[in-house]
Amino acid sequence: MSKRNLILALGLVVLAGCAAQAPEGGLEDGAPIPPEEVDISDEQDFQAVAARETIESDAARIEANRARYEIVAPEDLPVRPGDSMSLVVEFALATTNPKGQPLYRRPKNSREARFNRSCAKYTSSDLAQEAFLRRGGPKRDPMGMDPDGDGFACYWDPEPFRQARLAAEAEAAEAAGGTAPSR
Repeated sequence: MSKRNLILALGLVVLAGCAAQAPEGGLEDGAPIPPEEVDISDEQDFQAVAARETIESDAARIEANRARYEIVAPEDLPVRPGDSMSLVVEFALATTNPKGQPLYRRPKNSREARFNRSCAKYTSSDLAQEAFLRRGGPKRDPMGMDPDGDGFACYWDPEPFRQARLAAEAEAAEAAGGTAPSR
């Protein structure tokens, strides 16, 4: 007898022993096991709720909720040490040129293959832009990540950061009762 057949035979013996101990049809007394009743909530049924709840039970529930209610004062978000994205955000907000407008000199023979290879190393354009800035960008481009010289590596776009700043300024101006700054 092979090992596989031996394991199958032992399994059948164990199952046969279990079947002999199980009551037929359900519970120990032989009564069938009733299916669990699943019903839709009746919280929207006024009569059902009125039959189960009283003004006193509602008041007790409201008081219990009030006792658990906690007011948390808003606080400024902490400054995260070493937050590398702040470099990218600062750069985005410090620039005004549109994407594709060359500002920095780049070699004319900048190869597309080098650009693609360099950019493929990063999972996002934000991470590529951060690496580009840390390696001397936008004035220098040692990895060929900004062939057009606009200062933005690997299709990175500063516009979302600029728009967020404009929206925040407009909201602050509106809250102060003034007009939004125009750009």
